[in-house]
Amino acid sequence: MVKKIEILGLGAGDLAQLPVGVYKKLMNAGEVFLRTKEHPVVAELEKEGFTYLSFDAIYEKHDQFEDVYEEIAQTLLDKAGREAVVYVVPGHPLVAEQTVQLLLEYGPKREIEITIGGGQSFIDALFTSLKIDPIEGFQLLDGTSLSKELLQIQQHMIIGQVYDQFVASNVKLTLMEKLPDDYLVYIVTAAGSSAEIIEKIPLYELDRNVSINNLTSVYIPPVKEEQILLKNFSKLREIIAELRSPTGCPWDREQTHESLKKYLIEETFEVIDAINSGDIDHLIEELGDVLLQVMLHAQIGEDDGYFSIDDIIEGLSAKMIRRHPHVFGNVEAENADEVVRNWQEIKRQEKGEEAPNSLLEGVSMALPNLLRAYELQKKAAKVGFDWQEITPALEKVKEELEEFVQELDGTEEGMKRAKGEFGDLLFAFVNVARFLKIHPEEALFETNEKFTRRFQFVEERVKESSRTFEEHTLEQLDQYWDEAKVKGL
Repeated sequence: MVKKIEILGLGAGDLAQLPVGVYKKLMNAGEVFLRTKEHPVVAELEKEGFTYLSFDAIYEKHDQFEDVYEEIAQTLLDKAGREAVVYVVPGHPLVAEQTVQLLLEYGPKREIEITIGGGQSFIDALFTSLKIDPIEGFQLLDGTSLSKELLQIQQHMIIGQVYDQFVASNVKLTLMEKLPDDYLVYIVTAAGSSAEIIEKIPLYELDRNVSINNLTSVYIPPVKEEQILLKNFSKLREIIAELRSPTGCPWDREQTHESLKKYLIEETFEVIDAINSGDIDHLIEELGDVLLQVMLHAQIGEDDGYFSIDDIIEGLSAKMIRRHPHVFGNVEAENADEVVRNWQEIKRQEKGEEAPNSLLEGVSMALPNLLRAYELQKKAAKVGFDWQEITPALEKVKEELEEFVQELDGTEEGMKRAKGEFGDLLFAFVNVARFLKIHPEEALFETNEKFTRRFQFVEERVKESSRTFEEHTLEQLDQYWDEAKVKGL
C-alpha cells in the first residue's frame, strides 16, 4: 500500500474561485481532513453534501500555534500510515501553511508521500484588490511570529495569519516600533471574493476592528517619508555614504582614520559625562556621536576598498558567539570572573599566541596613563602581587610624598628626580584607589566636573562685583569658592 497525503487548497475566498479540479477531488474523496472549517468555501460545499473532519478543536487545547500545528501534522502522518489521506487547508498549501511544511519535513522520514494539489493563494487576490505590483518588492510575514527585525518598511508588507484581536494587537505593537501610531494601513478580509472588505485605518486602531477573522490580512504600504526612515540603520549608512561622496561634505571627505582618532576619544568621554549626569536624552545623543565615528571609519574603509560596516558587524557577531560559549555553547561559567578568564583564554587561542612572556602583556600603550597604571596593577594583583590590607598602601603614599618633597630643591637635577617621584606618587595613589574599588579615572572626572562648577560660580561672583580677577585677592576668591561649596556645587 502506498502511504500518501494529498494536500489541497480551498483558495482565498468563495466557491467561485475554487479550481474545478480541486472541487471534483473534494466531492469525490472519501475521508477529508480540514485544518479549519472556518472558510466560506466549506459552508458552500456543505450545501452540496460535502463531509469532512476538522482540526478546529485542537486550537482550543494549546496556547501556542506551534503545538497546534505539530499535533495536526502527527495526527495526519499516523492516519496516512494506514490509508491514503486528503488534507485541506485555506488558500494555497504552500503559502503561509506551517502544517504543510511540517508534513513535507516529516513525511519522507516515515516513507509517506506528500503531494500538493491546487488552490489559489490569497497573495494574488491581495495584489489585485490593492492594485500593487510585487516587482517593487514585498514581504509576506506571519502575524503570529512577527518581530521588528523582520520589517522592511520600504517595501510592500503583507501580514497574514491575523486571526483575531489578540494577534492584531501584537502586530500593531510590533509595527509601532518602526512606524508612527497614525500610519495608514489596510485591513483586507476575503480578498477577491464577493465578501471582500478593505478598510483603511490608522495603525493604532488595528486591534479595534471587529471584522478580523481567519481570512484577514494586513497590508502596510511602503514608507516614503524620510523622517520615518531615520530609524533604519540602512538610512544611516546611506547618509554617511552621501557625506563622503564627491558631492557630499568637504570636511567629511577629507577625514582619515588618523584624523578621526581624537574625535573618538572626545566622544567616548562625553558618553561617560552623559552617564554620570543621568540624562537619558543626552546619553542617546552622545552614543549616536560614538556610532557616527564608527560609521565614518567604516565608510572610509569601504571607500578605500578594504572593509565595510558589514565586515565589522560580521566579525563582532562571530566573536561574541565564540567568546560566550557559556551562552551559545555547552561551557559553564558560574560568575563574571570565570567569564573573563574564559574570554582571555579563548582570545589567546584565537590569536595563536603562546602563554605570554609577562602577565602585563595586553595592557595597551594607547590607554591614558592613569588608566594604564590601574590596569597594570590589576594584572599584578591577580597573582597575589598586592597589599592584603590598605594600611601598607597608605604608608606607601606617604613615603612617595616625602621623597617627592625632598627632591624639590630648586635645581635642574632635582626637578628631573621630582618628576619621577611625582609619577611614583600618582602610581601609589592609583593603588589605594584600586584597593578601595574606586576607579581613579572616574574619581578624577568627578573632581574635574566639581572644579568646573565651583570655578564658574567664582566667575559669576567676580562679574557681579564689577571688578576683574586681577582686582581680587586670593583670599577674596577663596571666599567665593567656599560659597560654592556651601551651595553644594
